[in-house]
Amino acid sequence: MISDMSKTVERGETARELAPFLERCFLFDAVESSYRIENIQGEIPRWLRGSYYVNGPARFQRGGLRYKHWLDGDGMVCRLHFDRETVSFASRFVQTPKMKEEEPQDRPIYRTFGTAFPGDKLRRNVMLEPPGNVSVYPVAGRLLAFSEQSLPFELDPVTLESRGEYDFGGSLNDVSPFSAHPKFDPASGHMVNFGISFSPTQPVLNLYEFDAQGRQLRRRRHRLQFQHSNHDFGLSRNYAIFFLSPLLMDFVKFWNEGVSVMESLRWEPEKGSRIVVMPRESKTESPFEVAAGCGKCLHLINCFEGEGLLTVDLLELEAPVYPEYEVIPDLFSTISRCQPVRYRIDVRSRRLIDREAMEYDRGPDFPSFDKRLIGQPYDDFWMLGISTTGEAGRKFFDQLAHGSWSRGAVADLFQTPPGEYLAGEPIYISNPEDRDEAVIIVEHLDAGRDRAEFQLFDAANVASGPLARLPLRHKIHPGFHTSFLRKL
Repeated sequence: MISDMSKTVERGETARELAPFLERCFLFDAVESSYRIENIQGEIPRWLRGSYYVNGPARFQRGGLRYKHWLDGDGMVCRLHFDRETVSFASRFVQTPKMKEEEPQDRPIYRTFGTAFPGDKLRRNVMLEPPGNVSVYPVAGRLLAFSEQSLPFELDPVTLESRGEYDFGGSLNDVSPFSAHPKFDPASGHMVNFGISFSPTQPVLNLYEFDAQGRQLRRRRHRLQFQHSNHDFGLSRNYAIFFLSPLLMDFVKFWNEGVSVMESLRWEPEKGSRIVVMPRESKTESPFEVAAGCGKCLHLINCFEGEGLLTVDLLELEAPVYPEYEVIPDLFSTISRCQPVRYRIDVRSRRLIDREAMEYDRGPDFPSFDKRLIGQPYDDFWMLGISTTGEAGRKFFDQLAHGSWSRGAVADLFQTPPGEYLAGEPIYISNPEDRDEAVIIVEHLDAGRDRAEFQLFDAANVASGPLARLPLRHKIHPGFHTSFLRKL
């Protein structure tokens, strides 16, 4: 057990002293490109074959206006393709209606998550025009880039060329609430997702399930007391699980006062947090809720059932993280403590019976694990952390931490040198012939030298440093969520 991993690593520099480097990670013009990666350092496992994808915001200023928030930028998807002898890279903007309208005019037209301005527009005057900038997943033989609360965009899986919005065979429309965090059931191949209808009088949590061909199988609804702002959920064999915190969206303010989503959010911890458990298929079992303190969860890790208990694993913050995403590049200046937490719920009595927190509290985010174990018992997971959590000044992710529930601690940790950062959800990819052999892929930003690369780590020993480094010709922006399409 590594007990001192929850403390700030001895580095000799403070977050404030490193702050000047961060603008190099955000304030530059992203380049669309496609090329074979040269000068690879280290060894790439021969079994690693397929395409890695990462999506994230990639343009933060247009026509003299600088966006305020990390979620404001136009979506850019990057692809690494691992073939028998080569690794190739491609990057392209998601050609959303927003980008197609704004780009030729070189001016902002649509309101964004964190930035409103006089005369800005909304889709149908009710919602943000989606920037396609949160996640990217292979779905039903297609590649889809997701935004919050809107339809995804279909991309060519090789060239990343945009093909337009995807509505799942007409089962959704262009204002259907649809999150950027779908889950994929490895047992059935089904995709499950959710969306919250932010009615001022009767907010509703919508749960969708689609088969492996993208056909909608069912849609369930659960009435909510409040307009919860929620990004993620968990999936077990029989349930979809939501940690709904008291971060509430005031849509009346958003519509009537012309302000951004950020300016419409209210943190009301006195209302408390709730874990909502929704049956996926049962028509006789009703959803239920249990009280769960007053913390904030942006990302869950995994959920599973066994012996009458539902285990819910997540990263729990003391306060919302969205305010830490602004003003670019002054990010995470007051980031609160965050820890991996395991909740256990008795499904029969519908009671919370246990809460267990790991010691690691370095502002972790972007948790990942072996996605073949979604909804099943598991032990290991990986996440990004911020070593200078608790110090004054802007900062960014600079740790790759390997958590273990059996140890109850972070068992293995990689720390970047000063001025170097990690980004994008670390993705776990295993050898198809030996599940104990696996790598973690993560984006690496060397702000001091003003360059970017991808790094591969041994999943069982990230502390030993990268197995391989894949240098890029151009910088890329810090990404959000990732996926991998294995080559058969």
